[in-house]
Amino acid sequence: MELEDLRNLIRDVYDFPTKGIIFRDLTTMLKNSEALQIMSKELKELYKDKGITKVVGIESRGFIGGSILAYEIGAGFVPARKPGKLPAVTIKKAFAKEYGVDTIELHSDAIDSNDIVVIHDDLLATGGTMFACYELVKSMNPKKIYINFIVELTDLQGRDNLPKDCEVTSLLKY
Repeated sequence: MELEDLRNLIRDVYDFPTKGIIFRDLTTMLKNSEALQIMSKELKELYKDKGITKVVGIESRGFIGGSILAYEIGAGFVPARKPGKLPAVTIKKAFAKEYGVDTIELHSDAIDSNDIVVIHDDLLATGGTMFACYELVKSMNPKKIYINFIVELTDLQGRDNLPKDCEVTSLLKY
């Protein structure tokens, strides 16, 4: 199995979570052990030599690839969560999504000026969630920030809404 073969394992769910949306369901890929190993290997190859100290995974599916990546490269893992889910002092940012408005939070002490960070999520659609998380991470003044996705929906042009000073990578593009 190769990286491009993972595309065939991703399920399309029509009209979820609202009418007109085609939801790319990565759970059908993740349940395949060989596919999970390939995804893990590809993520590691992207970031193994970049000095990453923290991986921020965006709730909730970003926790999966983000945790794997952090483990593979020997970095710490930081969860970016929905409001009220983190127990200590947080910073937060509201953002528009393709089907509503949401808020993302980080612990206020999760990242410092010595960190090199990868922000990871499973899928890039319009980029609203990632940009909000990027702004939170940037406000903590890390040395460098990278952005990563498993899947990018290119027709939605979400990459255009992400910072130009940041390397953005996706394993698969639709």
